[in-house]
Amino acid sequence: MITRMIYRAEWQDGQVSTGVRALEQSEQAKQRIMQGELMTAAAYVWQNSLFLYYECLDCELRPDDIASAAVPYLKDWPGHSDPRKWIRMIDVFHFNEPANNEHWLRKERVERRVGRVAHLKPEMISSYIYYHYQLQEERSFTGDKYEIIAMHENLLFGYQEFPKVIENPVVPGRLKTKGTPENWQDSRMDLHFQPWEEDGYLYFKPIEPIFAYYMGDFS
Repeated sequence: MITRMIYRAEWQDGQVSTGVRALEQSEQAKQRIMQGELMTAAAYVWQNSLFLYYECLDCELRPDDIASAAVPYLKDWPGHSDPRKWIRMIDVFHFNEPANNEHWLRKERVERRVGRVAHLKPEMISSYIYYHYQLQEERSFTGDKYEIIAMHENLLFGYQEFPKVIENPVVPGRLKTKGTPENWQDSRMDLHFQPWEEDGYLYFKPIEPIFAYYMGDFS
């Protein structure tokens, strides 16, 4: 069975470029894929943040298991009795989910594996989750098979693959209700996002990749 993991970390002041270079030179993620423990692994950097997305195959790897090269350059997160470098982000939306390993294999070549970020207005977080959980579990309409959106505080991180794969989910939805607006525009997602300071743009912006690997790349 596949477990999708998304983690966030923060670089120490002045250590972004050094940490990124260490990850670029590391073979750890590739080795985990070649050992059959991961299907996909990707890392992205945005400002002072580091994001990991990876798909575990019949196991549950920690971030240090695939990105330990970054650890010397990361801050400790406050708010916990034990020091920690990584925060597991909360999965708040996906159109599809793995039914089994075979179902999740990519059938066509992936051209791009993209990470992106956006900020929600703090007072709109619960509304965002409410609408997206309904959409996700009512199977109101189909979307990108491999897209997933995760949250830490009011920061959203999204993972996508291109070209998009659009197909009906195999796993049944968990809701029998019909609460998703027939016209998705009625959910007013434009009111949920915090505009970007530099240009006032809403929604997600792509961020810089560090690496992106898939098991088919090494077969």
